[in-house]
Amino acid sequence: MTLPARETPEDKPVDETDQREASLGFRQGLRKGIPIALGYIPVAFTFGLMAASSGISPLIATVISLTNLTSAGQFAGTNLIIAGAPLLEIAATTFVINIRYLLMSLSLSQKIVTKTSLSKRAIVSFGITDEVFAVASLESGDLPFSYMLGLIFYPYFGWAIGTALGALICSALPETLHNAMGIALYGMFIALVVPSAKKSGAVLAVTIIAVALSSALTWTPCLNAVSPGWRITIATVVACIIGALVFPRKDALDG
Repeated sequence: MTLPARETPEDKPVDETDQREASLGFRQGLRKGIPIALGYIPVAFTFGLMAASSGISPLIATVISLTNLTSAGQFAGTNLIIAGAPLLEIAATTFVINIRYLLMSLSLSQKIVTKTSLSKRAIVSFGITDEVFAVASLESGDLPFSYMLGLIFYPYFGWAIGTALGALICSALPETLHNAMGIALYGMFIALVVPSAKKSGAVLAVTIIAVALSSALTWTPCLNAVSPGWRITIATVVACIIGALVFPRKDALDG
């Protein structure tokens, strides 16, 4: 019978070093995740208000945030749920809105430490948001799992806590404010689009194209039978295709 190798004194420092490095990476991630979480709380608070004012319980609203973490996708998807849209329409709309996370995860997968297991990579990919991606992309060298776990920790729970607070406080607000919560979705999209549109003419042009297509699908008699969810999907896909053809992204090497 072969006995397992006995741990030698030389092995212990290596294990302890790995643990210290993991702990340090986690703490570094936590620190960099704090500003992201602080920015998420007011947006999540608005989502909680909107959901609760539309009849969704605080518990369900919080569960939505705990299982999605998609900001714009949650607003749009919840709005379609409230409107009684079919499941296929909800799925297609949220897929189009959230497909950017697939690209972000693929990009960051090249920076994650090679030995990171598939299960840990899945955890990291679940926590990827626009802001988390931006911070992680600026880091030099490979990204250890401990750092990424720390980076997504506060944003994840900040989003959920903000949602819970908004949904719970909604019940204490007067009815006039409840009725005003319907504007939250549009305010959210404006807050997301305007800063980028101010910096890029291409983004502004694609935004105008998407608005024009959506308006045409809404007000043109022969097209207004299309449901709201499919309008978003069609307008987004067509506008992105036009944008990719008219405003191709030039390689940095081309100047």
